[in-house]
Amino acid sequence: MRRIRNVDHLVITVSDFERSKRFYSALFKFLGMRVMEEYEGAMGWKNGGSRFWIFQADAKGRRHRHRIGDVGFHHYAFALRSRKDVDELQDFLKSIGAKIVDPAGEYYDNYYAVYFLDPDGLKLEGMRYGQR
Repeated sequence: MRRIRNVDHLVITVSDFERSKRFYSALFKFLGMRVMEEYEGAMGWKNGGSRFWIFQADAKGRRHRHRIGDVGFHHYAFALRSRKDVDELQDFLKSIGAKIVDPAGEYYDNYYAVYFLDPDGLKLEGMRYGQR
C-alpha cells in the first residue's frame, strides 16, 4: 500500500498579486518561512517540507469573490509550537490590520487557535493542539 508522507505544498490563486504578496510576505516572515522562488505573478515560501504558493488569478477568476461555504478551499491551518505563539500571531495580525474572524481561544478540547482571513477572504488558522 502506498502512503502519503506529508503535504508538500498548497497553491492558491489571488485576485491582486501585489496586495497578497505584501500580506503573505509579512505573515510568512513572522512565521519563520522563507521565500523559495518568485516569478511574474507567482511566489512561493517554505519552511522545511511545507511550501505555500500564491498565483495571480486570471481575468475571469479575479471577478469571482471567494466565499467560505462554497465548494473548494475552506481553510488552511499552520501548526505552531505553543499557545503563546498563537497569541503572538494574533497580536501580529492585529498590527497589520488582518481580519480576525475567531480570536485566539480554546475551540476544541485541548485545541487552541486563531482564525483569520487573507486579502481575498480565504480563511487561515494558527493553531496548537495538545499543550494544555
